[in-house]
Amino acid sequence: MRKIDQCPRVAINSKYCTCTHASCSKHALCCECLHYHRQRNELPACYFTPEEEKTFNRSVEFFIQRRTAK
Repeated sequence: MRKIDQCPRVAINSKYCTCTHASCSKHALCCECLHYHRQRNELPACYFTPEEEKTFNRSVEFFIQRRTAK
Protein backbone atom coordinates (compact mmCIF):
# COMPACT_ATOMS: atom_id res chain seq x y z
CA MET A 1 0.00 0.00 0.00
CA ARG A 2 1.28 3.46 -0.90
CA LYS A 3 1.95 6.01 1.83
CA ILE A 4 -0.55 8.43 0.30
CA ASP A 5 -3.28 5.80 0.71
CA GLN A 6 -2.38 5.38 4.38
CA CYS A 7 -2.57 9.04 5.39
CA PRO A 8 -6.00 9.88 6.86
CA ARG A 9 -5.44 13.62 6.29
CA VAL A 10 -4.35 13.51 2.65
CA ALA A 11 -7.57 15.15 1.38
CA ILE A 12 -7.24 17.99 3.89
CA ASN A 13 -3.50 18.36 3.29
CA SER A 14 -4.03 18.52 -0.49
CA LYS A 15 -6.01 21.73 -0.07
CA TYR A 16 -3.00 23.44 1.54
CA CYS A 17 -0.04 21.86 -0.25
CA THR A 18 1.51 24.54 -2.45
CA CYS A 19 4.32 22.45 -3.91
CA THR A 20 4.44 22.75 -7.69
CA HIS A 21 7.12 20.09 -8.18
CA ALA A 22 5.21 17.82 -10.56
CA SER A 23 6.82 14.54 -9.58
CA CYS A 24 6.86 15.09 -5.80
CA SER A 25 6.02 11.84 -4.05
CA LYS A 26 5.40 13.74 -0.81
CA HIS A 27 2.58 15.96 -2.09
CA ALA A 28 -0.03 16.23 0.68
CA LEU A 29 2.06 14.03 2.97
CA CYS A 30 3.15 16.82 5.29
CA CYS A 31 5.10 14.71 7.77
CA GLU A 32 7.08 13.07 4.95
CA CYS A 33 7.72 16.47 3.37
CA LEU A 34 8.86 18.04 6.65
CA HIS A 35 11.27 15.20 7.41
CA TYR A 36 12.67 15.27 3.87
CA HIS A 37 13.37 19.01 3.89
CA ARG A 38 14.56 19.14 7.50
CA GLN A 39 17.27 16.57 6.70
CA ARG A 40 18.50 18.96 4.00
CA ASN A 41 18.32 22.12 6.14
CA GLU A 42 15.41 23.32 4.02
CA LEU A 43 11.78 24.33 4.45
CA PRO A 44 8.83 22.90 2.51
CA ALA A 45 7.06 24.83 -0.24
CA CYS A 46 4.22 25.92 2.04
CA TYR A 47 6.60 28.35 3.80
CA PHE A 48 7.19 30.32 0.61
CA THR A 49 5.17 32.72 -1.51
CA PRO A 50 4.06 31.39 -4.91
CA GLU A 51 6.85 33.39 -6.61
CA GLU A 52 9.50 32.08 -4.21
CA GLU A 53 8.22 28.50 -4.46
CA LYS A 54 8.71 28.51 -8.24
CA THR A 55 12.47 28.93 -7.72
CA PHE A 56 12.62 25.51 -5.99
CA ASN A 57 15.09 27.11 -3.55
CA ARG A 58 13.95 25.68 -0.23
CA SER A 59 16.95 26.80 1.81
CA VAL A 60 16.49 28.40 5.21
CA GLU A 61 18.93 31.10 4.09
CA PHE A 62 16.72 31.98 1.10
CA PHE A 63 13.65 32.12 3.36
CA ILE A 64 15.38 34.49 5.83
CA GLN A 65 16.91 36.60 3.07
CA ARG A 66 13.52 37.15 1.43
CA ARG A 67 11.99 38.31 4.70
CA THR A 68 14.80 40.58 5.88
CA ALA A 69 15.81 42.21 2.58
CA LYS A 70 12.92 44.65 2.67
